[in-house]
Amino acid sequence: MNQSGAAPRQYGCTAPLPRGFYDRDVVEVARALLGKLLVRVMPDGPTVGRIVEVEAYLAQDDPASHAHRGQTRRNAAMFGPPGHAYVYTIHTRWCFNAVTEPSGVPSAVLIRAVEPLEGLPLMRDRRGVDKLRDLARGPGRLCEAFAIDRDHDGCDLTCARDLWIAAGAESSPTPDRIETAARVGVSSARDLPLRFFIADSPFVSKPPPGSRSRAGR
Repeated sequence: MNQSGAAPRQYGCTAPLPRGFYDRDVVEVARALLGKLLVRVMPDGPTVGRIVEVEAYLAQDDPASHAHRGQTRRNAAMFGPPGHAYVYTIHTRWCFNAVTEPSGVPSAVLIRAVEPLEGLPLMRDRRGVDKLRDLARGPGRLCEAFAIDRDHDGCDLTCARDLWIAAGAESSPTPDRIETAARVGVSSARDLPLRFFIADSPFVSKPPPGSRSRAGR
């Protein structure tokens, strides 16, 4: 059962977003990803969550981007075709990004938080916690809950193999429900307003003071 007491809906069969969705400006893609479904399928079942928070990392003039100093073996996926995953580790935890814009233009969207929808027992087992709000709130928790790791770096998100992003049946949040803030945990370009989140979601990792997503939580 879900929070409303209704029978859980099955999301794991949803089709992936097409490559054209990712082949455009990274900020545009970041905002458009809010409300979309992150889908992970394994032999023990699917885990699905609605994306509620993202961060954009620019191809130019963004010293916080891993691509700022040029291409390396670690960040090669950022320079590849749009619609692929870029997965890296920080402080022993994995972070999952969707690569945007044409090949050679290294930009990506970090998926910071999702609202868990399907496969909650699997997420709880992987995370070792019971609280719904903490299952996938923050990029490291999200990757742990969805069993995403370095093996997914460079995988094609448009092929629906075992990891993809889908549109889902619900409509995307209206512009008035999307809030903008500075990115979290970066030491450079800290004031750039490149974090986007659904304002009234309790699953956002770090709503700024006064945000509507803090109300009543």
